[in-house]
Amino acid sequence: MESLLRYGINGEVFQNSRMPTVRQIKEFHLQIWVDADACPKMIKDLLFRAAIRTKTMLTLVANQSMATPRSEFIAALLVPSGMNVADRRIVELVQPGDLVITADIPLAAEVVAKNGLALDPRGELYTVSNIGQRLAIRNLLDELRGGGHVGGGPPNFSPKDLQAFANQLDRWLTAKNKKKS
Repeated sequence: MESLLRYGINGEVFQNSRMPTVRQIKEFHLQIWVDADACPKMIKDLLFRAAIRTKTMLTLVANQSMATPRSEFIAALLVPSGMNVADRRIVELVQPGDLVITADIPLAAEVVAKNGLALDPRGELYTVSNIGQRLAIRNLLDELRGGGHVGGGPPNFSPKDLQAFANQLDRWLTAKNKKKS
């Protein structure tokens, strides 16, 4: 069963009996969705600060509950456990122009297909112009790993990755605020 946890939506504090609805979350224009189960803590912390500072709705989607700051701009959407359940929910809810934070390239491709933007926690922005190539490379590496030809994964998350992410996030927030005014 899906439920929304946390505080938020237009300044109201919701108790268990009065949680915000998905419709209330979607009323925010241009918002950030986070594929939160695998998102690094440093990225989530940066997103919390940015959402509050810029008054941008931030929704974390995960199959386990998580601690978030009390803010009208931060919500957590709890989905049932299962393969790609959070991903499917994000794709259902994302609107054109929204930003989705994910390292999952197939999810990023679906978001871009719905005219959203996807940002990898390492700072790579996925758009119509680059998602096809990134998906092809991901699929090739997946096949090579499956055949035992290639091993390992990405390098450890670094301060350089955090800075690249922060720069891309700032660009999106700046563009969002220009559209608002």
